Amino acid sequence: MTNQGYAWENEYRNPLLVTKNDGPQADTLRFFKYLKKSQKYVIENRTILDLGCGTGRNANYLAEKGNNVIGIEISKIALGIARKRAEAMGVLVDYRLGDIGTPYAIENETVDIVIDVTSSNSLDEKGREIYLSEVFRVLKKGGYFFVRALAKDGNKNVKNLLKQSPAKEYDTYFLKEIGLTERVFSKEDFIKMYGSLFTILSLEKKTGYTTFNNRIYKRDYHLAYLQK
Repeated sequence: MTNQGYAWENEYRNPLLVTKNDGPQADTLRFFKYLKKSQKYVIENRTILDLGCGTGRNANYLAEKGNNVIGIEISKIALGIARKRAEAMGVLVDYRLGDIGTPYAIENETVDIVIDVTSSNSLDEKGREIYLSEVFRVLKKGGYFFVRALAKDGNKNVKNLLKQSPAKEYDTYFLKEIGLTERVFSKEDFIKMYGSLFTILSLEKKTGYTTFNNRIYKRDYHLAYLQK
């Protein structure tokens, strides 16, 4: 297991960033609402890939709605929770232990929707290159891709972290308490990276807050609706 893998295992053992909620995330629900209303796209009997699926909040919900869901997660602890929740709900999800920055055991162009809810931020550049190419490979032509990624622009906390705890790669910092490296994106860099492979249907910025070490931190996100 990679250092990032150990960090996530510890995080799910003693949560500092992740929540204990078991329902689908609000940002994901908004994305599905957008597909239904703006794209007239029915989210039922679809093959959906949940990258960094965590404890199954989104995957189990989507399976309950009648979809074929694959969830990839690096933490055994998180997967254990996800599977127990799925069993309790009476739903079936293809949960797989794995790193989303490595090749996926999924056939070409067989996935209708891919979701990445702040999961790829902890990838290194090599892993991110693989992740992007793999999403493009497995996604059907016309398929949809939802990304929530950490935003850099105008965030003082991010500016301080990049200055005080810089990691090795571009626009990354190291969270010492967790042992986790995170990548943040300027709007320009995000568009350049994702727009080279996918059509950007919608891109907006959202502000959230998290409690960490008894302090409240502002965390900004890019919310992107993409299409192959």
